[in-house]
Order: sequence, then C-alpha cells, then structure tokens
Amino acid sequence: MCAIASIHPEGVLFTCEVDNRHVIQRARQWFDPERTEVVGEPPDYRYSLANERTFLAWIRTGLALIAGGLACAQFLPPLPIAHLREGIAILLLVLGGLVALRAVDHWARTERAMRLKEDLPRSRFPAILAIVVALGAVLLTITVLIRVVR
Repeated sequence: MCAIASIHPEGVLFTCEVDNRHVIQRARQWFDPERTEVVGEPPDYRYSLANERTFLAWIRTGLALIAGGLACAQFLPPLPIAHLREGIAILLLVLGGLVALRAVDHWARTERAMRLKEDLPRSRFPAILAIVVALGAVLLTITVLIRVVR
C-alpha cells in the first residue's frame, strides 16, 4: 500500500509499504508443499503429472544453459573481442539459473490455478528466453565470421 509521505517544493514524495506475505507463501510452497495451505480441489492427477513433466523440461533447459556456460568458459578459444568468451559464459550461467527459478515458480502457479479451476498462468518468459538465445546465436555467428575474415 502506498501513501504520500510529504510534499516538497520539488514534488510529492511517496512511500510504499511492501507486503511480502505472498512472496513468502509462494517460496514456502516451493520448498514445503505439504505445509502450505491447500486451496481448491485436487486436480486430475494426469494434469498434475503433465505440469510436473513441464517443470522437468524447464529444469533440463536450465541445466543445458548452465552446461553451455561452463563449456564456453572452459573450452571456447579466446574470441576477437576482449572478454566476450567470459561474457557469454556468465550470460549462459545466469540464464540457466533464472530458468530453473522460473520453472519452480511456474509449476507452483499452474498447480494452484488447476486447483482453483482458473485459467492457467500466462508467461512472457518463453518468448524472452527465445529472443535472448537467438540474439546470443547471432552474436556468436558474427564473432565466428569476424574470426574467419581475419
């Protein structure tokens, strides 16, 4: 909830109280689903298992990105642009970690939506991930072409 803290000649300053209860409850569901408040009705187990398979596919994607980051750091020869190899490795490692975190959050939100018979949560994350991977591929292609021309 936000409120006006004070009015200054330069403008109005706002303060916001942050209610982290929903964040804490979501994290609790990640680590201890048995202790979280059960809402709605149990969905058909086939849907829960499909949700779990999707979660595992995202985890595999995260692991592949992490493995690619480690491979870049260890086996990619120095590139024509200083520290590009290290930048690519770090980007892949961070992206892999984000994918893993996003996977568990999406799994929990989907499970909750199924229990409450709500629409499944929508996400821009797959599109963002695809764009980042495509941009990385373009960057690597340009780097390889620069190396070939030299």
